[in-house]
Amino acid sequence: MSKQVPETIKKQVKRSFNSKEVKKEKNEKRMKLLKEIQTKAFKRAEKYEKEYLEQEQKLVELKQQALKEGSFYREPEPKLAFIIRIRGIVGVPPKPRKILQLLRLRRIYSGVFIRLNKSSLRMLHFIDPYVTWGYPDVETVRALIYKRGHARVNHQRKIIDSNEMIYDKLQKFDIVCMEDLVHEIYTVGKNFKHANSFLWAFKLKPPVGGFSTVKKSFVNKGEHGNREQYINTLVKKMI
Repeated sequence: MSKQVPETIKKQVKRSFNSKEVKKEKNEKRMKLLKEIQTKAFKRAEKYEKEYLEQEQKLVELKQQALKEGSFYREPEPKLAFIIRIRGIVGVPPKPRKILQLLRLRRIYSGVFIRLNKSSLRMLHFIDPYVTWGYPDVETVRALIYKRGHARVNHQRKIIDSNEMIYDKLQKFDIVCMEDLVHEIYTVGKNFKHANSFLWAFKLKPPVGGFSTVKKSFVNKGEHGNREQYINTLVKKMI
């Protein structure tokens, strides 16, 4: 006569089976989602690359047209800046120190993107002796996010190692992959604030060869202040 299996053992076996089925179903859904994100990321990367190329070609055509007409083409005012803190806290007055904290520039060689407007330009005026900044191109934005990008996840600094992380936090803003994030930052899109808040302040290394003198402005052969497009050369040295 065979022994009867206790009811508790039956329940354990059933729970274990159900758990495996649920886990399998979750894994299948996750793999399907990752495939969808990958497909979408590929298509959007192609779309953005075409958009950037068209913008460059249009700029060249407008400059050539202006030259033919005997005038010059004035480019639109930059909307995006990248700021790098190049001096420590010693001797920093309270107001500039507060602004540096608001901009998340709490450490030397940390960097952040900001939207350029009347308010942000006023803040830059106050912290000018302690930072250097300029107008990053798309390659610089991409290099920073891909090579030095970290996300703010539950108030913790996490390396951005997958599109899934971006999808989880920013899908409601139609930002689902790295190239979406790059595009939103570079173009200062309507969801720039959310995309920029998702990014932790960049931790950069000292530039190769160091700085000449941080007490003089860039226009006076120093380092601090606005260096316009030359910020791209500096960032390459600090990534």
